[in-house]
Amino acid sequence: IDLIGTNRFSQPSDPDFNHMFKLLIIGNSSVGKTSVLFRYADDSFNPAYVSTVGIDFKVKTVFRNEKRIKLQIWDTAGQERYRSITTAYYRGADGFLLMYDITNQESFNAVRDWATQVQHYSSKNAQVILVGNKCDMEDDRLITREDGQRLADERGFLFFEASAKENINVKQVFEHLVDVICDKRERTLAPPTTTSVKRLSAPPSSPLSDESK
Repeated sequence: IDLIGTNRFSQPSDPDFNHMFKLLIIGNSSVGKTSVLFRYADDSFNPAYVSTVGIDFKVKTVFRNEKRIKLQIWDTAGQERYRSITTAYYRGADGFLLMYDITNQESFNAVRDWATQVQHYSSKNAQVILVGNKCDMEDDRLITREDGQRLADERGFLFFEASAKENINVKQVFEHLVDVICDKRERTLAPPTTTSVKRLSAPPSSPLSDESK
């Protein structure tokens, strides 16, 4: 296990895997990072809030485009006192889920600061998806979908809204991030060609339930 940041997962030594990717979930405390991770990795949800201390991770294997991919997904603490610890893990990350809570204005306002940290501490090739979590709480919404999309466009990020509680768009967010990373890597490694390659774009972020898998 890579405990600090050098990504041993980018070049797998295990022939059973085509790729190994290191992903980080970042954002303010209480936006639902741990809930999203557990929903994706274990298909579970715990309504009780427990703040992440430092950093934690899970490993999940997925199949995308006839490739077997091993994901090391890091759940980071959002509190300022852990920031120096968590940013050490940015190095070598292939992708980030930058998350805010659609019912919490402060978490949305902090997105630019988190994005700046990604830019400063991570590889220039790292891919980022902005995720507005808790989209099931429509009655308490403070951040419109349009505001989220506008900020994502401003930073050059892809954008989804999701809900760990109702299992909305969680699987799609991770799958799209993996697809974008794979596409980026294959285009980087491909020999020069005069044929332009169409860049992947995010599908509409309208809520889609993952209940039927």
